[in-house]
Amino acid sequence: MNNPLKKKLVPIEYLQTIRGVELPQRLSFVQLVVTGPPGVGKTYYINKIHGWPNEGYVDLTRKGWWKDKNLTYRPREVHLGLPFKGGTEALTVFDKEWIEAEEPLYLELKRIQIPPAGSNLSLTNWRTKYIFEFLLPDPKVTFRRRIERQKEGYFPVDKNLTLETVVRQLDIYREVALYLHKAQMQVYVREELNKPPLRIAEKGDINIPRWARKESEHHRDLKTLSGWKSLLFRRKVIHWLAITDELQAVDKECRIAHDGKSFEMLVGEKKLIFHPEIIIGIKKKNIKQNWLISSSQACSQNVMSGFARITVGDRVLIGRDNVEYNEIFNFPESVAKRHLMVTNIRGDLLISPIKDEKPALIVRRSNWDIRGRIDKNRFSSILGLREIYGDSITLLPRDEALASIKNVNKILSNEPYRVKDVSGIPGALLELPDDVTLVIVGDLHAQVDNFLKILVESCTIAHLNSNRASLVILGDAVHSEIAGNMEEMDSSILLMDLIFKMKENFPENFFYLLGNHDSFHRSIGKLGVLQGVLMRKRLQELRGPAYVEEMQKFYNQLPMVMKTNSCAACHAAPSLKKISRAKLIHLRSYPKICHEIITNRLKRSHYLAGYEKRNVKQFRRSLGLPKGAPFVVGHTPLDPFNSFWKNAGNIKGHHIIYSGREDGPCVFMQIRKKMIPLNYPAEPLTKIINEINQAQHASITP
Repeated sequence: MNNPLKKKLVPIEYLQTIRGVELPQRLSFVQLVVTGPPGVGKTYYINKIHGWPNEGYVDLTRKGWWKDKNLTYRPREVHLGLPFKGGTEALTVFDKEWIEAEEPLYLELKRIQIPPAGSNLSLTNWRTKYIFEFLLPDPKVTFRRRIERQKEGYFPVDKNLTLETVVRQLDIYREVALYLHKAQMQVYVREELNKPPLRIAEKGDINIPRWARKESEHHRDLKTLSGWKSLLFRRKVIHWLAITDELQAVDKECRIAHDGKSFEMLVGEKKLIFHPEIIIGIKKKNIKQNWLISSSQACSQNVMSGFARITVGDRVLIGRDNVEYNEIFNFPESVAKRHLMVTNIRGDLLISPIKDEKPALIVRRSNWDIRGRIDKNRFSSILGLREIYGDSITLLPRDEALASIKNVNKILSNEPYRVKDVSGIPGALLELPDDVTLVIVGDLHAQVDNFLKILVESCTIAHLNSNRASLVILGDAVHSEIAGNMEEMDSSILLMDLIFKMKENFPENFFYLLGNHDSFHRSIGKLGVLQGVLMRKRLQELRGPAYVEEMQKFYNQLPMVMKTNSCAACHAAPSLKKISRAKLIHLRSYPKICHEIITNRLKRSHYLAGYEKRNVKQFRRSLGLPKGAPFVVGHTPLDPFNSFWKNAGNIKGHHIIYSGREDGPCVFMQIRKKMIPLNYPAEPLTKIINEINQAQHASITP
């Protein structure tokens, strides 16, 4: 079984010993809550450290569980009540309903209630009040212990116990531990009581929780004003750096104000441009003071380039040891492995040098407020979009919509980069060249503004126009997943209108793969809403039977798998069995394999029929790709906190992308054979573009 914590656990460096047990150095004893499946040694552990006796129970699906009286006295052990699909009440992993279910129950992590984070001194920060230790030993060891303890007394939870049950129980708790960590709860893991604790850290993550750090070595000098400020405000006084048009060396910790202006930083021989992320069209109270880092802002450059985003609260390493940043910026040797740290503190940037002998240089090249340039670039992109789609982002008139989809189907009938199958139509395999930048978009699910954001940012339309980029959507552009909107189909139809216009204008570098929602079938839907049926009905009302027929023709002609010489992608999954290139071209003759590629999911404790590492490796070989080449799918968001998951399932090069989040889209851009995730904030671009058009119309009306 796949371990979701594999390669994500690192030792906690600074420890304290309490009654023979090693704990994180800055953990307060009364913060500790110990949890884990049955038989892992929780009771023995609590007794050993003289914690609060008796087991507790916490229902994580109940709002306000963090105020439960079971958590009043600590440290103590607790069992977790967890949400599973099909049930309204929480279950433990030893409840009869969980153990005796015919099929493994699907863990619905998004139903877990996350406590609020205190925003000021008057509010309790419930996310830091408790520190959860997950006791998760090896399943074989746990199974053996539980069988042995049956000789000592009656343990109902061990009745008819199997190793498979123990494995599944541990996997469930591993998924919950990872989920709570991503939700910014305080979590660590211990694999054995006699082993030191481990914290969870994703690849490239250098942020260390406060309770896992070394005690502060900062000594306050109370003879100085800064020393008294440090004592009163419990933090060091930081030097504010006023950026000028003269190069300044950052040789000590300093703070840069968020003033709406950009600056350049020279790190070794690498130039980085820092500029505030300007979002328009949303309420001021909802604006987050994030920063973007890029190496260039020019749309006329020969290739598309990525960027990094530092959101409020982020602490990032600038240096070659930061794998993600190194993939984006390709740092030269003049940049140290650990050059400096950058922290976003409520919009201000805290710059902390690490290499004193290699100070970074900062300069203001222009006093031009970045907002002016952002508006100009965005407006230029909007004008390009208007040339493609029309003056307003609204549903196309009936006749124009029919003409558009007919043109697209004509393009698909002879689509470039697809070998025709025996029936004479282009096969299901799309083989793209490697000499352009590849942009991969995941499931959009009727989020029109997300698609517009992708088009008007990063000079996407300019690069499509110049044939420097190819954009591939992995299917499922239709059918909202937002509660209350699932029956509404006009946004899906509008999004497809936009996609068809893009395909008409960029037939050789704009592509759409078949997803499971790209169908009128009765089985397509969410929460009992027959979205496929409703889509067909609405199209019939708006545009008539001829359009419905063309839409079905569109579905029938779509490719299902995309490959280049360095990567591959499809909507959901690789085939489970070995497959040849010829078979992929003639995929429509193999409906079972088609079903796998557009509907299957990653194998997990609650989805045993899914695909795993060996299937991905086999699929790469079938496509003639090198070992570890990126393989990208959509379809299966792993948690509600992210839009992308690199090396998902601990499978190297296997990435998942989702572009339909309400808080903005994410895409993968291939740079130097690596898949770089680019996150964009949400903007009401449909409204903004249409208001621009109304204003222009009003200005020329007599």
